[in-house]
Amino acid sequence: MGTPDFILELRKTAGHQLLFLPGVSAVVFDDRGRVLLGKRADNGLWAVVGGIVDPGEQPADAVVREVYEETAVRCVPERILLVETLRKPVVYPNGDTCQYMDVAFRCRAVGGEARVNDDESTEVGWFEVDRLPEMKRFSYLRIEKALAEEPTWFRTTATS
Repeated sequence: MGTPDFILELRKTAGHQLLFLPGVSAVVFDDRGRVLLGKRADNGLWAVVGGIVDPGEQPADAVVREVYEETAVRCVPERILLVETLRKPVVYPNGDTCQYMDVAFRCRAVGGEARVNDDESTEVGWFEVDRLPEMKRFSYLRIEKALAEEPTWFRTTATS
């Protein structure tokens, strides 16, 4: 889907200045234990599926929507894996700057056939967790947390 309409509208007055935005990411497993990944059109790297939460939208609904929009896979969120503000803002080729607060979910696929379903990915596929393609640390961390039976992980800034 690309940039949501509400962001395009904001950019008319905000220009390229930093926007702090809520995001979601999904580690989706099928019934064989494989993880769903998309090869991003913007940087050519494989990654877990993710996107921006629309105004008034619940994060769990946003993650289901994003997975379907990008991969045509229907999923059900099972638990929150982590909550994290990404350390560095993203500067897009047009100069727009955003920093994201990501809520990552472990999800279970319940239908659909994995395929490229929009212009954000060039490929979509299921991968064995011990045979993952090269990705950024962002995706590896989320998959690691999805495989662990641990409480929700979050980053803190320690003060003494």
